[in-house]
Parts: sequence; structure tokens; C-alpha cells
Amino acid sequence: MSGGTAAEPRTGDAGRLRRRFVGGLHFPVDPFQHEAFDALDSGSSVLVSAPTGSGKTLVAEYAIHRTLAERTKVFYTTPLKALSNQKYRDLCIAHGEEQVGLLTGDTAIRPRAPVVVMTTEVLRNMLLAGSDLLQRLGLVVLDEVHYLQDPYRGGVWEEVLVLSARSVTFVCLSATVSNANELGAWLRSVRGPVEVVVEERRPITLRHHFAVYKRAEDQVLLSPLLAHAAPSDEALRIDQAVRRAGRTSVTHTPGPPGRRPAMRLPVRSPRRIELVELLADEELLPAIVFIFSRAACDDAVRQCLRDGVRLTSRVERAAIRATAERHVESLSDDDLSVLGYPEWLEGLESGLAAHHAGLVPAYREAVEECFASGLLKVVFATETLSLGINMPARTVVIERFTKFGGAGRATLTSGEYAQLTGRAGRRGHDAEGHAVVVFAPETPLAEAARVALAPLPDLRSTFRPTYNLAVNLVRRFDRETAHTVLRSSFAQWQAQRGTGPVRSIEMLTEALGRRLAVLEELGYVHGWALTDAGRRLSTVYHESDLLVAEALSGEVLADAEPSIVAGVLSAVVFEKRRARRAFGAARGAHREATPRPARRKPAGDRLGERRRAELSERLGLLAHHFERIRALEEVHVVPRTAQPEPGLATAVAAWARGASFGATLEVAARDVGEMAPGDFVRTVRQLADLVHQVGIVASDPSLAASAAAAHDLLLRDVVAAGTLPSSAIAEGAEP
Repeated sequence: MSGGTAAEPRTGDAGRLRRRFVGGLHFPVDPFQHEAFDALDSGSSVLVSAPTGSGKTLVAEYAIHRTLAERTKVFYTTPLKALSNQKYRDLCIAHGEEQVGLLTGDTAIRPRAPVVVMTTEVLRNMLLAGSDLLQRLGLVVLDEVHYLQDPYRGGVWEEVLVLSARSVTFVCLSATVSNANELGAWLRSVRGPVEVVVEERRPITLRHHFAVYKRAEDQVLLSPLLAHAAPSDEALRIDQAVRRAGRTSVTHTPGPPGRRPAMRLPVRSPRRIELVELLADEELLPAIVFIFSRAACDDAVRQCLRDGVRLTSRVERAAIRATAERHVESLSDDDLSVLGYPEWLEGLESGLAAHHAGLVPAYREAVEECFASGLLKVVFATETLSLGINMPARTVVIERFTKFGGAGRATLTSGEYAQLTGRAGRRGHDAEGHAVVVFAPETPLAEAARVALAPLPDLRSTFRPTYNLAVNLVRRFDRETAHTVLRSSFAQWQAQRGTGPVRSIEMLTEALGRRLAVLEELGYVHGWALTDAGRRLSTVYHESDLLVAEALSGEVLADAEPSIVAGVLSAVVFEKRRARRAFGAARGAHREATPRPARRKPAGDRLGERRRAELSERLGLLAHHFERIRALEEVHVVPRTAQPEPGLATAVAAWARGASFGATLEVAARDVGEMAPGDFVRTVRQLADLVHQVGIVASDPSLAASAAAAHDLLLRDVVAAGTLPSSAIAEGAEP
């Protein structure tokens, strides 16, 4: 943990700085914002817990204003690259491009600027490496700090808060959580003075409705879901009618043996065209319709187009086309053909769009810009849109109140409902926001009402030591200090109070000991000291950090050309998932999940038999290292390293060899089943981050050069389009 004490606030200047900041606003400051300003003026850090759209970011903007006046640096962190890119654009507008930088993995723009936007992982990596970019750091903004409960990445937030110098002021922005005061108490234990500011009121009143088609009346109705903090009478009547129809069906309408009887309910779910027409008639557009399926989002747009839905004027259509063309201007005609551009543009010009991770970034960003400009009227989206992307609407619709998770289909939680409906109501545009639950037989409306009224869940730590953290603790601290760092975590804080998932106050130190036992057997540590391999592992930042380090130390990547390096490393990045054709998916006939025989190779992959054989051999070596790690993890009771998935290796190698986007997707379709273009682009971008790391940390100059070349070969054409430009990493940009 870094030492130092917080700088004394210059109280004589605070009033002047605040008056200047507030005087430049075109709207009044809310009481909770003034409360946070007071905390910052007193020299305290601050945790702000408030609903989506309430204006939490104004607190960050004021903190930045103060910090720049003191001529110290600001790091603004977000959990996602897309959010970092969005915040970078916002801050460039506010402060000028020369004042703002961006660091997200392989992308580095002005890393020594007074204000630098980055993903939270980048800051954690800087802290572990002792980067010189930390000099003169005065303020860290942790946006979306409730991400610390993310099961895979949540521990990063805790590492940042524990490892940062005490002289650094923190502004932590969180969605509303029930235990903000508990989180604040922990923050004080590791950061010193921290004020907790909780705002529970939404800036715009939210009205809760349900939509249902009544057969007797032959129409879709919109009715209140709640009345007097309880399910509405109409909601209860419909639930009762559904139950009665179910009993009648079982009693009087027997079906074939072994089959459930058919049940005709007096109500049904509205069709999508009926729902859009209802929202238009009730003047509830623009709307975001959340559907927990990418394919269903795309199908919804197609259905509306087939049914003749047109929601835009001639002027709006021209503006939409201009925006779309600007976002795709770097793509070739062949790429646009593969991406289904005419069909996608037809939807946009009609005021309709899908938004999900299966779309390439150029498409997603065009949708976001058109919607934010008021040009699009209905966006069918997966829940990823609710995770921080700034796309407020008048209305949010939830098509189904259940979604698939790790344990099958489950009802939405109160936290998920609040996250989704947080987009409803545009401040400065709408007097009210509206949340619409679409009736579905499997979820009683009373259950939806209960969730809407339920308190939000507590924030729970997911912090656990990783292999990378273990070797960095050994590198930076003695054994006792390292244990003190672990005991400073929010996980430990909650364990001591019996409020978190960690069951024992010694559980984290025991987990560290088990990780170190695996590392000792593999030659990364000797006692409380690092070997050369351990020092290399300390600079590998990835969920499969140990497997990557093993690949660097053995024959897996030795003397490999760039395309082979990319193909092999794709196995620790790619996550196989079911997919079907979406807007922007190749239109081939490759839909099977099982790879075809290797002899059936699409033309244009540019590999040849020698490279395919070499790639297969090196993937076998990687699998051998994985089995060795897995065996040791079982012996020492350590959570398992993810198994490498080699299915995309050939497609990635083909892409690095210059294959066209269409040919590359054909290779992917043969090997892993049809893949959405956005999934391929996201995987390759993540791979480029990892390959860039390898280029920095590899001790073999030949491998370092090959990885650097692979990085540049991967980031081209569709993969590089629709995002901020990647630059060569500037001097000193590496953490």
C-alpha cells in the first residue's frame, strides 16, 4: 500500500472554484450534489449512490474541475471499453482534446494528459507495476463502482482502492445499493475520510405499467402495475383469470396421453407490432424494449419491417442515413455486404434498430448516436445496453420478466429491474418516465409488482487472489504486509461482520497460500521470492494469467510467426457460445455447432497445410500446459483455470494472414458454428490486448517482435472500425 497523506484543501480557493463551476451550468444543482461538493471542498473522498440518470457524474465533473485547478492529474476509470470511449468523447468536449487522454489495453492516446480515461483494469495494472504515470495523481473517479460484485472482474476495484496512495482523492459513483453505508465504512478504513452521499429519489418520476392483449375486448391495453405500493387491482384480476383458466383447462380439456392440455387464456402477450403501435398511440416513444436474446432483438426489427412500421419523417431518414454512412465509411463494399448493410439501414431509416454485443462496433455506435439524437424511436436491446451506456428513453419495456442464467431461467431481481428501468425518463425532456412489463403467462403480474417494489440488494464483494496478484504481492511486500493488504479488502471486511460470501476471516490468506503452492511447484516462486518466470507472470494481466505465462516460458510460441502467435493465444480468449444469424452475420449455410472435417476448407483462408499442422501442434502443447496446471489446482484446492478453447484459432490465424472478413467468418462457421460479427470483432480486440502484452513481456526478442506484428495485423478493417483509433503505444504508456 502506498503511503502519504491527503493534501489539505485550499479553502480560500474552494469557494471561488465552486462558484465558477456552478455558474457555468445551465441547470440548478440538486441537494445531494451540493452535499458531495461540500465533501470534496473539505478534502474528503466521496461515495455517491444514486439512481441512473440522477446526475452522479456532475460530482465527478466538479472533482475534475477542482483537481485541474490544483494542477494535479485525474484518472477517470470505467468498467468497460465502450464506456471509456464514451467518457473520453464527453471529456474532450468539456476540456479540449489536448487535455484528455485514453488508455484501454492496446489503445493509448495522450497517456500523459492532465485527464486520462481508462478501464479500471488498466489502473490496477499501473498500481501493481509502479508506473511512472501515477506521479502527481490527485484524483481517481471510479465510475460504476457497484461492479465490484462482478464475479470475474470485481476484485479489480478493491485492488485499486487498497493499493492507491492515501494522497489520492476518490470519487466513487455507484448505482443505488442497500448497503452504501457499509461500503462507505470500509472505504474509510482503507482511504481515510470518505463521505457517503445517498440519493434514493429519481430525478423523474417512474410510472410502472403492464401491457396485455385482452381477447374479449380484442385490443392491447396498458394498465398500471402498481397502486398504493401494491399490485394494482387490474393486475390481480388478470392473475386470477389466468389461474382460473388453468384449472378449467386441466379439468375439462384433456389432451393426448402424456401431453399437457392446451390452455386458452383470456389474455395473451401482445405481439411486437401491437406493442409498438400501442406505445406510439400513447405517445410513449422513444422506447427501449429489452429482450434477453440477440436473435430475438434482430427478429423484432424484421417483424416490424414486414408489418410496415415506419416511425420517421423524411428529414429524420436523411439524418439517419448520413449518420450511418459516417460510421461505416471505412468499411469496404464486401464487408458491408457480409454485414447485411441494406437490411440494417432499412431498419434504421424506419426508426427501428437492434442493439447487442453481436453487432460490430460501427453499427452499435451508429445506433447509439441516432437514438441519443432522437432519430430512432424503438431500440430492441439486450441488457448490456443498461450497463452504463448513455441512452435514456421516455419508456423502457421488459418483454419477458425471466431470463436464462447459470441455473436456468429465473425471475429478474429487484436490482436487475432497477438497472433496466433506470433508462426510463429523459431529464429535461420528459415529465415522467415509464416502465412497461409485457404480460407473459409464466410470470404472475403480482410477482413483477413485488420485484418492482422490493428493496435493492446489498453489494457483495467477489474479491479473490489471482496468480498475478499473488506474485505481485510477493514482489512488492514482505509476507506480513501482503497479508495486511488482503485483510484490507472489502471481502475481509464483510467476512469479519458476517455479511459477505467469505466464510472465514482467514479465507483470503489461505487462498493466497494455495495459489503460491501451485506457483512454487511450477517454478514461479521460491519461498517468498520470485524467480525469473514469476517476474514475467507479474506483468501478465489476464483471467488465464498462469496459462499465458506457461505459454511464454515453453515451446508453445517459440519461433512462431505472427499469425500462429495470434491463433494459439486466441484459445485463452475465445468463449464458445451458441449463435445464429443476426443483422451483420454471414449468410452462409454454416449453422452446425460441431466442426466439419478438417479437409473441408473454405477458400481464401491463406494458411496452407504447413501452418494448419503447426497451429494444431502448438495448440496441443498449450493443452498439455493446461492439464498440468489443472492437476496442481486440484491437489491444492485452487479454483480452476479456464480450459483453452481452440475453436477459433484457424479463423484468427487466417484473419492475421490477411483473409477477408467474409472468408474469416466462413472459417469460423466451419469450426465453431456460425458466429455473429460483433462476437468475432470483440474476441479479436481482446486478443489484440493480450498479444500486445506478450510483445512487451516476452523475454525472447523474436517472440516479442512476432507478437507486436500480430497486434497490428489483427487490428484492421472491420475489427478496427467504429471505435477510437488505436495508436502505437506512446512512450511510457505501458503500466
